[in-house]
Order: sequence, then structure tokens, then C-alpha cells
Amino acid sequence: MESTFLQDNVFFIIAAMMSGGMLLWPMLSRNSAKEIDAQRAIRLINYEDAVILDVRDDREYAEGHPPNSKHISVERIGDRWHELEKFKDRPIVVIFQPGLRAGHAGAVLRKNGFKKVYNLSGGIDTWRRENLPMVKDR
Repeated sequence: MESTFLQDNVFFIIAAMMSGGMLLWPMLSRNSAKEIDAQRAIRLINYEDAVILDVRDDREYAEGHPPNSKHISVERIGDRWHELEKFKDRPIVVIFQPGLRAGHAGAVLRKNGFKKVYNLSGGIDTWRRENLPMVKDR
């Protein structure tokens, strides 16, 4: 049986694809926010006057949210990010419902000049699990 170029070099092809992916990863992830744990988030809030941005939908936010948090649902962040313009020099901690929403919010903010954007790892579930304060809208 004759072998083909691809069969003979499958290892090298896979290695080339993986190394290319590793080279592209920093460029692709540059616009997303860095993930932090709850303790780092609390330090940012207490010592660097970080803003908590809750990007969950209206119903989720009304059921309970961190005190003094700003609320802009991820669906509206592209149109309403400018409301956070006055906080551009402060750290922003993004709270979300676990899923893909936080990445989008962080990317929008970074694209618009926000340098200190952080996603709370695990989102609102982590906030609750750490027994951090929550308030409900009435």
C-alpha cells in the first residue's frame, strides 16, 4: 500500500497546527478580560475603588445582586458602555451568569479603552458561594 504525504507526516502537521494556535492565542484573547477569584475582586473593590458591573439580564439582577453594582445586561453593553466612561481609570469587575456573556462584555469594554477589566471567575455563583453581600430590588 502506498502512503500519502499526509499519512507520512501527520505528527508534523498536528504539531504545526498546534504551534500556530499557540502563537495566535495571545492575540485572540487580548480583548477579553482577565479572570480573578473572589478574594482578588474584594481587594480591588476595597483598595482600588473597583466598579462592579453586573451583566446578567434584568430578571436575574432583580433577584439579587452585589450592593452598589452597575447593571447593564450583556445584550445592551454594546450600546450602553459609554455610561461607564467616567469609571474608565478604575478597575471593573464583571459579574455574570456562568456562560459566554462575560467574555463579550469584557471585550466590548476593552475595545473601548477600558484597561482594567476583570471577570469574576464563576460569576454570580462564586459571589454567592463566598457568602458575599447581596441586595434585592424591590
